[in-house]
Amino acid sequence: MGPAEFIVLAFPEEQLRVAAVEAVMGLRKAGVVRLIDGLVATKTAAGEVLAAEFDEFVELRGLLAHREAAPLIGPEDVRESAGLLERGSCALLLVVEHVWAEDAAVAVRAAGGRIAGAVRLPVERLEAS
Repeated sequence: MGPAEFIVLAFPEEQLRVAAVEAVMGLRKAGVVRLIDGLVATKTAAGEVLAAEFDEFVELRGLLAHREAAPLIGPEDVRESAGLLERGSCALLLVVEHVWAEDAAVAVRAAGGRIAGAVRLPVERLEAS
């Protein structure tokens, strides 16, 4: 198995942007990532935090039908992720496996190594360089 990551993709309104969702899910179809778990979190204008399963959204229906294990994203993850959201916005909460790195991860583990850390670089920092 390749490295896995929990990702929060925030959107500025309480509804998902279909084009953005399709682009992210295109990575799954291309075999770059494997979707392990996912939820949609919403922070209403009143500040209420809601979570919904993918199957409640037409554009996400069936994406996790293959899921055999118990969900990895729990209520605490939803609350923590909601702290990143503005009122009146939503987010895709995803656990993905980086399939593209699977061979390297297997080789590293076979050599007694492990992934000791990872840091996500902000787009702004990359653009500035």
